[in-house]
Amino acid sequence: MIQDIRPGIVGEADETVSDTRTAAYFGSGLVAAYGTPALIALMENATVAALHKYLGPGQTSVGVEICVKHLAATPVGMHAHARATVTDVDGRKVVFQVEAWDDREKIGDGTVTRFVVDEARFSERLQKKL
Repeated sequence: MIQDIRPGIVGEADETVSDTRTAAYFGSGLVAAYGTPALIALMENATVAALHKYLGPGQTSVGVEICVKHLAATPVGMHAHARATVTDVDGRKVVFQVEAWDDREKIGDGTVTRFVVDEARFSERLQKKL
């Protein structure tokens, strides 16, 4: 399945900006507008959606690098949409171009890198840290 991941695969994610998605809520700013942490999460959700059907049993993906510009503010109540497009695949490493828009304009763009991992091994390594 992972061998089927190729450039051009697209995933998308949507949400309506609520009070719990603002910069003020996250503490990443004082404004009641869509927060950068929420924008990044939306973009990551789009990358997960792109990979979902290509992962085999026991596989998942984890984010390892994010480089994103938050280009414009989005008010509470407005819709936000993200699209992630696979641009490069190197073994288990998958690189995405990500973009996001609200109802009026482009609000973000950048890149996200994820690795496909064995879920059981990942969980085991995580538990060893405890």
